[in-house]
Amino acid sequence: MSGKLFIRTFGCQMNEYDSARMADVLRESRGYTLTENPEEADLVLINTCSVREKPQEKLFSELGRYKALKRKRPEMKIGVGGCVASQEGEAIGKRAPYVDIIFGPQTLHRLPGLLQQSAAASTPVVDIAFPAEEKFEELPAPKTASPVAHLSIMEGCSKYCSFCVVPYTRGEEISRPVADVLAEAIQLERQGVREINLLGQNVNGYRGVAPSGGLEDLAGLIRYVSKLKGIGRIRFTTSHPMEFDGRLIDAYARFDKLPSYLHLPVQSGSDSVLARMKRGYTADEYRDKIARLRRARAGISVASDFIVGFPGETEEEFADTLALVEDIGFDQSFSFMYSPRPGTPAERMEEQVPHDVKLGRLQRLQALITGQARRISAQMVNTSQRILVERPARRGEGLLAGRTGNNRWVNFDGPPSLIGRFVDVAITEALPNSLRGRLLPESLAA
Repeated sequence: MSGKLFIRTFGCQMNEYDSARMADVLRESRGYTLTENPEEADLVLINTCSVREKPQEKLFSELGRYKALKRKRPEMKIGVGGCVASQEGEAIGKRAPYVDIIFGPQTLHRLPGLLQQSAAASTPVVDIAFPAEEKFEELPAPKTASPVAHLSIMEGCSKYCSFCVVPYTRGEEISRPVADVLAEAIQLERQGVREINLLGQNVNGYRGVAPSGGLEDLAGLIRYVSKLKGIGRIRFTTSHPMEFDGRLIDAYARFDKLPSYLHLPVQSGSDSVLARMKRGYTADEYRDKIARLRRARAGISVASDFIVGFPGETEEEFADTLALVEDIGFDQSFSFMYSPRPGTPAERMEEQVPHDVKLGRLQRLQALITGQARRISAQMVNTSQRILVERPARRGEGLLAGRTGNNRWVNFDGPPSLIGRFVDVAITEALPNSLRGRLLPESLAA
């Protein structure tokens, strides 16, 4: 069987990785090819995320688009996967009976069988289990044409922060063996991948079985991956400060393939808010880890996540967050207003902050971090930056685009043959959302 597959992905890089693996599974098992046009698709999959605000409403709004397509072409299949599918299960089918399959993040490798079951079913086929076998053991080899790839090294989270649904939708932490991660990294390297982003809901909690039989942590895994000659840059996300330990800090001193950039979500700068969030650290403990990191890698850029308006957050507690932002000098951020997630402890907390107060605080926080990021960009003008050329620029004929170590896009003139290579670029201009540069041809990497 063959057909066209359309995937709509919401949420984090882990979901992007999962969507790519869905495409791999269905290509290998049933001959599906990807399309960017849902109107020509034989199978539409929606990969959902529970982290953002009103995820259920967004899902059913999205499903409404495909319901009309299915009326015209009843043979078209619709599937819902990801964290909302795991959370809502059969309730999705009751509200949207035209959905054919509902599957969780841990059962995407069962997609071929679910589609087969749906052919003879009168109601949606649901599989949102947390199977004992790891989905990675059932997935085909990844395929990519990009020089940058995500590589999932673990699943789930065992932190149980009071605001978060991830432990309930993806399960407890399970780490892949070092050998399995390396095998996938080597496959990616052979396809021309030059930058690997190691993924996990709590990637710092990685504890995979090593070839010696013991357990290896993230720093040890980075040491293994850094030995692959074709891989020139290694990133990792999403991190938790609790397990950002001395070995990881030391890795920044030891491994040049780790760029001068770290995304380490802090969520708040107030100790009392952090305690209500059940984050397990204080603002000063976070400051200390960043100070130690900067001693190991001078000039490193630090990005973070923030939740504003957490239940009970006072103006004084929010001021503590602004103070932390100024102390650390965060370069980038993913900032959100708190919104309750069903089944989490924070949903039941009293003193929910009014929407207009949350919005005002979010705007103040984002303005502060944007100002800091622009100052850092301005300081990069007239410096030389190592760029991995990823693709043609989205604007500007003949321009190429790549990212610096500190995760900024740079557009510059150059031939398409440079895509997939590391080059040095002189930064000539700092724009609001990117940099402009000039290729230094004498420094082209081999």
